[in-house]
Amino acid sequence: MLQIIVSLCHYWKTFRPRGRAVLNRSLEVRFEQYGEVVAAALSHADRKQPAHWYLKGLLLPGGRKSVEPMAARVHPQNVRSAHQSMHHLVADADWSDQALLAAVAAQVLPTLSRKSAACHWIVDDTGFSKKGVHSVGVARQYCGRLGKTDNCQVAVSLSIANEHGSLPVGYRLYLPEQWAQDTVRRKKAGVPDQVVFQTKTALAMDQIDSALATGIAAGVVLGNL
Repeated sequence: MLQIIVSLCHYWKTFRPRGRAVLNRSLEVRFEQYGEVVAAALSHADRKQPAHWYLKGLLLPGGRKSVEPMAARVHPQNVRSAHQSMHHLVADADWSDQALLAAVAAQVLPTLSRKSAACHWIVDDTGFSKKGVHSVGVARQYCGRLGKTDNCQVAVSLSIANEHGSLPVGYRLYLPEQWAQDTVRRKKAGVPDQVVFQTKTALAMDQIDSALATGIAAGVVLGNL
């Protein structure tokens, strides 16, 4: 879920207004509006503030984008409180990634489509290298970022893209078969019972079916799995 929010913030940065004539206040208003869309998709009103802090932390300067250093930048008056609420939001709170993706897509896809009618559907997998063995789905598998097999997590995504930008509309962590069949490991990591083993291709097809069902205009599908 963290990677979803990171990707959506990158999209906002790409399409924010530019030029000397644009006032900083205009940027702030647009960011506030974007934050309202994200917060509304998180279901509970008490998640609005930590969501705003998290989004702001991703956009501010600073090398480390983990929760604690971002909390120090966005709310230096009470770093501990900000850290706790932000960490709960991204690590423990029960919210729907599909609802978040759909809410943001409803806001930004019309803008992307107006810039160019020809939008492609990009299916890809992204690897995240890991040192430990406890993160959900971590295993020795091919990591595209490294160009080799290594200890990593892998996510399958579907993005709508043209020459002006791209927006993720589907995102799912790949659960290797050894993880899917290990009941003890699943329980310890909090993997939901309804999550079963699926190939990357099956995950991608589910995302395509879901996007079509929401009414997103079909485009040429390009894949790299």
